[in-house]
Amino acid sequence: MEKDLIQEAQKRDKKSLEKLYKHFYGYAMSIALRYSGSREEACEIVNDSFMKAFDKLEQFSPENSFKGWFRRILINTSVDYYRKNFKHYSAMNIEKAETETYDSNIIDELSRADILRALGELPEILRVIFNMYEIEGYRHNEISEKLGIPASTCRTYLARAKEKLREKIIAINQIKNEGAVR
Repeated sequence: MEKDLIQEAQKRDKKSLEKLYKHFYGYAMSIALRYSGSREEACEIVNDSFMKAFDKLEQFSPENSFKGWFRRILINTSVDYYRKNFKHYSAMNIEKAETETYDSNIIDELSRADILRALGELPEILRVIFNMYEIEGYRHNEISEKLGIPASTCRTYLARAKEKLREKIIAINQIKNEGAVR
């Protein structure tokens, strides 16, 4: 069914393009929301990604995974969006991240929404680097190249992102525990 839909969309059939958009919209938003600072930014990334995908749809080979191909477009569009708007984001002080001990079971007690909320509260550069490294599996030199920053800065920002996420997760967990005590 999906392969048929893609083949029809490759012929520029408007109904098939619309169905393809609707079919992958939720998937696209789930990725874009991890990279963006707001739902509006995520919508812009998703729409830009679909436009790029539709423009290059004839290059897609049916024996490959459309989801994987489209995921790469989404990630690249998210990174491009960040780079294009980098001047609008406040500069961060790079400080050495201190290592702290924490309860590794704390994550088990959090919902997916809690984790996404904590990730969404990170400053833009930290969120982008965390997503690219921890979730998408890029290496520091690849992130460095895509974002145009030194690899050492990527490492520092990743450590900072992890530190901030740890703080946010601990705070969320404390709030949940206080609520449970009452």
